Amino acid sequence: MEQRLSLVTLGVTDLARARAFYEALGWRGQEVQETVFFQAGGIALVLWDRAALAADCGVADGREGGFGGIALAHNVRSDAEVDDVLAAAERAGGVVTRPAGPSAIGFRSGVVADPDGHLWEVAHNPGFTLAEDGSLVLPDFGSP
Repeated sequence: MEQRLSLVTLGVTDLARARAFYEALGWRGQEVQETVFFQAGGIALVLWDRAALAADCGVADGREGGFGGIALAHNVRSDAEVDDVLAAAERAGGVVTRPAGPSAIGFRSGVVADPDGHLWEVAHNPGFTLAEDGSLVLPDFGSP
């Protein structure tokens, strides 16, 4: 497994408000399918509905402990690598909360919780370019 953080997804209660906050700080976001993506150096920050993020990770949205409203992502270069990384994480003591399979929008991914419950999506999304050094480059989603 390459040492890499590809995306940080924040579960938000009001997408428009959250996007306005980051854009007021000078960040430029692209909205696609009820999420907002910001290129942040070699990674991406994603804003998404908190309940939808919890459901996608295969966990309950318990605001009193449990799901903290954030998910990290480790993007890989192939579908097979998704399975390999999830299996390695499970062997290391992680708990798979969503087995590998097609995501809601079609790319292959799965989610594992580390021993402290921090959620990691492991994904192969051919639409997101991974540079040789592992940095992620978002596509132009065609939004202003």
